[in-house]
Amino acid sequence: MLDENNLVIENAKIAVIGLGYVGLPLAIEFGKKYDVLGFDINQQRVEDLREIKDRTLEANLSALAEVVALKQKGTIGLQLSYEVEDLRQYNTYIVTVPTPIDQFKAPDLRPLLRASEMLGAVLKAGDIVVYESTVYPGCTEEDCVPVLEKVSGLVYNRDFFVGYSPERINPGDKINKLTTIKKVTSGSTPAIASRIDDLYRSIIVAGTHKAPSIKVAEAAKAIENAQRDINISFMNELSLIFDRVGIDTNDVLEAASTKWNFLKYKPGLVGGHCIGVDPYYLAHKAEALGYHPQVILSGRRVNDFMAQFVANKVVKLMIEKDHKIKDSRALIMGITFKENCPDVRNTRVVEIYKELTQFGMSADIYDPWADPEEVRSTYGLEILKEVDETILYDAIVVAVSHNEFLHFDFKRYKSRNTVIYDTKAFLNRDLVDGRL
Repeated sequence: MLDENNLVIENAKIAVIGLGYVGLPLAIEFGKKYDVLGFDINQQRVEDLREIKDRTLEANLSALAEVVALKQKGTIGLQLSYEVEDLRQYNTYIVTVPTPIDQFKAPDLRPLLRASEMLGAVLKAGDIVVYESTVYPGCTEEDCVPVLEKVSGLVYNRDFFVGYSPERINPGDKINKLTTIKKVTSGSTPAIASRIDDLYRSIIVAGTHKAPSIKVAEAAKAIENAQRDINISFMNELSLIFDRVGIDTNDVLEAASTKWNFLKYKPGLVGGHCIGVDPYYLAHKAEALGYHPQVILSGRRVNDFMAQFVANKVVKLMIEKDHKIKDSRALIMGITFKENCPDVRNTRVVEIYKELTQFGMSADIYDPWADPEEVRSTYGLEILKEVDETILYDAIVVAVSHNEFLHFDFKRYKSRNTVIYDTKAFLNRDLVDGRL
């Protein structure tokens, strides 16, 4: 019986490719037991991490400092680099780069394939490449492996091996962290699958689940988020219906949840790098095989519509309060895709902004968590880090339930006939004119 607390896989030298929300926590944990290289093509990101600064706020900075210092003193710990040549010293590569969708909502594999091409140039006989990026079933072996073979000149499952272990990072979650979430693993041969499983099991306190194949592991990740997306889409559709009925969706959910087997999902904006993206990867694979998925895509259509619904509802409420819409001012509170984290990837709040401005309104976005430069470079928008209290807003949209917003003086605006709409059912309902 293996002692999980002391398990260390012999001769493992690990390079983590991509130091974002997924890669950095992984590199830190592995750095406590192994010789680890944290690699990112973003030089500024690497330099910030060397100074123990993390813009994602996901890393434990004291742990980061500890493993960096550990490497400087000995053979284990974390080294940080943006130099490709440094990768040659390692034998186990874990790829954690983004897998977004393009403007047509099709999988954008360019970051993944570029990472594979880069690794192909340093790959050696006996090396293992493990992918954690979310993909559709078959992507690792059908899209990535051919790139590794072509660039390296090596033969798959003879000279080098691959695995897939889907990430399960939940940005902003301080309870369900990397080591406390069970890890799915897989490998291209039974022996490699066992080695990869042991490797992750050496750092994952919650344990691992070894899938029978890489495709099974890929599919498991895809359906995790598709299932949640579909469940939320049902709640959103109920919200659209109950708005027409004239009753509060959250009141209905409170009543329904008194039954023991009712699953209490809530309506809302569905963004982020997982739930709002992964279903399109699964749908892409299904369509490539000749099947047009009905449930997955219908759920996506409902969820993609919600930002437009919110904007339209706010305008209707403003008209009820005799506001002139053109040239009115709105304050959108929050632009991150979820509360209490700085992650703005695939946020649906931007669509609320665009809808309101198309009505001729002027909209400010206030978010104490988001990085203004990231918002500017990604969406071309400016955000406020604090609100100018001399401005009288005609409408306020609470788009994200950051804890800081609980201390905002909504009563002051309410007393001045401001429309307040709460997309998160976050505030005291006496303060708001409407909510999802």
